[in-house]
Amino acid sequence: MDQTTKEQGKTMAIISYITLIGLIIAYFSNKGDKKNEFVSFHIGQSFRIVIFSIILSIVTGILVSVTGIAFLSYLTYLPLVLLVLGAINASNLKEEKVPVIGAIG
Repeated sequence: MDQTTKEQGKTMAIISYITLIGLIIAYFSNKGDKKNEFVSFHIGQSFRIVIFSIILSIVTGILVSVTGIAFLSYLTYLPLVLLVLGAINASNLKEEKVPVIGAIG
């Protein structure tokens, strides 16, 4: 992928990491003729993080209620860290997968 494609998609790639609404906006703005490979990559990474966040919230909720170890609830901040890492990669025009879940799917 060339540098101009990355530069053109940089803003939408960053927006895809800003909450679920940003992901939806980036997804629908990247359809049709305007499809950008760089943005598509980061939309996929952001989608993985959102799904991971939902699953992690459910699992940690169950674990905290069963074991009573409230410290486990801090695991729910992991997706936030991954979103920040993804946004940093997008702003630096890198196509690096996020750690832990980037290669899944």
